[in-house]
Amino acid sequence: MTAPRALPANPHPVHGTTTSSNTSPAAAAHPASADLPQIDDPGVVAPADARELSRVLLARLSLLEEGTAGFSYVRGVLIELNISLVKYAARRFMSSSEPMDDIVQVGTIGLIKAIDRFEPERGLEFTTFALPTIIGEIKRHFRDTTWAVHVPRRLQELRLTLAKATDELEQRLDRAPTVAELALLTGVSDDEVTEGLTAGNGYTAGSLDMQLENDSPDSTLARRLGFDDTRIARVEDLHALKPLIASLPERDRTIISLRFVEELTQAEIGERLGVSQMQVSRLLARALATLRAGLLHDDC
Repeated sequence: MTAPRALPANPHPVHGTTTSSNTSPAAAAHPASADLPQIDDPGVVAPADARELSRVLLARLSLLEEGTAGFSYVRGVLIELNISLVKYAARRFMSSSEPMDDIVQVGTIGLIKAIDRFEPERGLEFTTFALPTIIGEIKRHFRDTTWAVHVPRRLQELRLTLAKATDELEQRLDRAPTVAELALLTGVSDDEVTEGLTAGNGYTAGSLDMQLENDSPDSTLARRLGFDDTRIARVEDLHALKPLIASLPERDRTIISLRFVEELTQAEIGERLGVSQMQVSRLLARALATLRAGLLHDDC
């Protein structure tokens, strides 16, 4: 294997760096990177110098073995030299609700991926390669983590297209555009526009405790949501039972009233009607069977 080519002894002095006489311990730990310049503060390196340093360091990184101290040192310096590129890309998303620090952190992941995937032998400028990678990583973050409800990527992109079209038409028409106007401008069908607008509702989620009226602290969304009222089914049952009970003999109606309205026991009902508890049980069972058969017949 061909030995890694040594870096030149810093032919163009760069502000914020020192030559190999003050090589950092991390660089000195790996023989192939012992001649790398130490950069005390990559943040103060001028953009033009940062680009030149990045070009040289990326070429060296491709020759170093991953996992070594030299590889980690060169990779870390490249990240710090190009963090301004991440901040530049992050400013494109300043209008979002995400904190800028979080966007920069996600963009840094994209920068690291760009550094790891970059191939110097292709002759491409690193910034040209890295910027789309960084922006793509940030967009992926918004697509996968910032939506309250998971929505297919197609609808997420359609929502963005419709948002831009809506802004353009509102400026042109001085009113909110219709579905047909949005469809005409974006080149999609009316149904797809409706689907995209509906999908936009999944981007954020409101709290059930959200106050709906400023003058009423008890006016929350939870109080306006419907729920299953079990009493409705009871009303329906009573309505169906009413004609069936009316058709029963008077004594059966009396027994049912004493048992289920006054909640008397069968023995107490027998004492009041002058019959035995056994007779009350038999009459009650027969009346209930008649009612049950009438309800089942109505359901059929």
